[in-house]
Amino acid sequence: MASSSDLEQLAEIELQKEEEEEHKCVTDAPSAPPISSSGSIPDSSHPYYDVARHGIIQVTGDDNYGRKLIVFSSCCLPPSHQLNHRRLLEYLKLTLDQYVEMDYILVYFHHGLRSINKPSLKWLREAYGEFDRKYKKNLKALFVVHPTNFIRIVWNIFKPLISHKFGKKLMYVNFLDELRDHLNFEQLSVPPEVLRHDAKLRAAQKGGPRPSARTPPPRPPLPTQQFGVSLQYIREKNRETVIPPVMRQTVSYLKVKGLRTEGLFRRSAQVQLIKDIQKLYNLGKPVNFDDYDDVHVPAVILKTFLRELPEPLLTFRVYSQEEEEEHDGGGDIQSSLRVSRCQQIVESLPEHQFIVVKFLLCFLHMVSQESIFNKMSPSNLACVFGVNLVWPRDGSISLTALTPINIFTELLIEHFHAVFKSRCPPGQETP
Repeated sequence: MASSSDLEQLAEIELQKEEEEEHKCVTDAPSAPPISSSGSIPDSSHPYYDVARHGIIQVTGDDNYGRKLIVFSSCCLPPSHQLNHRRLLEYLKLTLDQYVEMDYILVYFHHGLRSINKPSLKWLREAYGEFDRKYKKNLKALFVVHPTNFIRIVWNIFKPLISHKFGKKLMYVNFLDELRDHLNFEQLSVPPEVLRHDAKLRAAQKGGPRPSARTPPPRPPLPTQQFGVSLQYIREKNRETVIPPVMRQTVSYLKVKGLRTEGLFRRSAQVQLIKDIQKLYNLGKPVNFDDYDDVHVPAVILKTFLRELPEPLLTFRVYSQEEEEEHDGGGDIQSSLRVSRCQQIVESLPEHQFIVVKFLLCFLHMVSQESIFNKMSPSNLACVFGVNLVWPRDGSISLTALTPINIFTELLIEHFHAVFKSRCPPGQETP
């Protein structure tokens, strides 16, 4: 059996081979990694600006089943002498600390790792050692995209350290299209260099490029459709019911049976089960959450419904407003003025949108009132719901945009009565 040092040497040789092969095929490789895979440059006051500005780590919202998507892109790593890898590890832990209490997924884009920017194997061992059970417990999957022999050798080096349970979470993904079978691909921030590499791999496949997963034309929605259609569509097809049936039913159930459940909205549910329930709703068939005996199921269904709206509940315009506010230094204004600003923003929503937003935020305020039992403070709820209420028209939310979105959502939940008190449309409902 090869020793660890032999395997390390073999890994280095394989990486050099891969680089040589790439140089033979690629003439247009970028001279430096992009600043950020989402195109967003963090503020220079960010405590880890030296790391964050490269866009190596991105939190790109939730997948279809309520699990946070965290992306690590090797192609964004600058040369090792330009990056303190200890700081990179601290920044990675700081990012994960915000989400490890809920279910999450890691996506690792391997393409772009080269001898010049590769962290040492000693650093990898140190990183794995520092990621204790709190980080590993709620990690549901680790997708390694475009793996090479280097990755497989490194995996063999680490095998003695890695538990069987953790090992089962690792999934190799040879082509980006394969990710669509496991998560919401549109939520991912995929660096352009990775997209180009994937296209070359597919073109080099025997028999030519793989057929695109998007070729079939989209089917028109059913009259009973609930997921993936607009609030207006749902209202028109449900006898002008203002609150969407999915939202009303999940909120009603959770209000009675879930308010004191610890970690409410932080857990995911069985993927196939959520798909089955979505199908029932879309076919107009009854759903009885008592049949599932798990309050996390309606909680995931509610988040899934919000996430699949064609336009976020708080509209694309609100995302733009929040972005402008942050660039103008809005993060420094005192709390009372920020509440007043939140009030102006939500009062400018169209009436139907406002009623639905008020209904949902009223319920989330109720949840926060029971935080002594459920551990879901306004801040924790905002961390879960921020990305499900606001997102940009194009692309995904960058890591640096998460903070203002979460603060805005937290203010809406914590100061619900102050924010929503002055506008009371005739058709409004309360949970």
